[in-house]
Amino acid sequence: MEEKTYAMPMIGDPAPEFRSMTTMGKVNFPEDYKGHWVILFSHPADFTPVCTTEFITFARMADEFEAMNCKLLGLSIDSVHSHLAWAKSIENIDWKGEGCVKLPFPIIADISMSVAKKYGMLQTIAKTQTVRAVFVIDPEGIIRTILYYPMSTGRNFDEIKRIIQSLQVHDEHHVSTPADWRPGDPVVMPAPLTLEVAEDRMKEAEDNPDMEIYDWYLGFKKVD
Repeated sequence: MEEKTYAMPMIGDPAPEFRSMTTMGKVNFPEDYKGHWVILFSHPADFTPVCTTEFITFARMADEFEAMNCKLLGLSIDSVHSHLAWAKSIENIDWKGEGCVKLPFPIIADISMSVAKKYGMLQTIAKTQTVRAVFVIDPEGIIRTILYYPMSTGRNFDEIKRIIQSLQVHDEHHVSTPADWRPGDPVVMPAPLTLEVAEDRMKEAEDNPDMEIYDWYLGFKKVD
């Protein structure tokens, strides 16, 4: 019987649907998460050192993500029992001397590799392990960001948080964010589509301290 193949989903695609068991019960995705942002992240295997530091970091930042209406959902090709044993082990690790944590988010058991295949998470070399992937999915179930990290490099969690903050600002104000943007920084205004709009914007900026125009196509403004 020929094995079913999947094309890796792209930014702007609906997040592939699945039903799976997790460390916190059954999940029907993305239906159960409608109305919330989601970080769906995979790790190569339970009881791996880099992944342990990542899970501790996610646990420590869970309240910050919750405040952004963002849910966390982990995955690897391991059983629920393995996930639970690893989670219990993590509770006794005081990394960086900042205190031990409990994992407040579910971990998907994907022994069949069905979810990993749908999301293109399988590694080329170790085909029974998932890559260190991150999918940011919006409240409508649309993939908005995809990040892949090499096995040797732990994820940058401040950047993952910043991406969601940027996407939320974009959705609310219809603007973009420049390089190294942080909340509170000026945002990028859409490039004018006509000469008239460009000239009006240049004139408006002369009397508006919240706007800064560098050239007809490059303008910044402050947003709340």
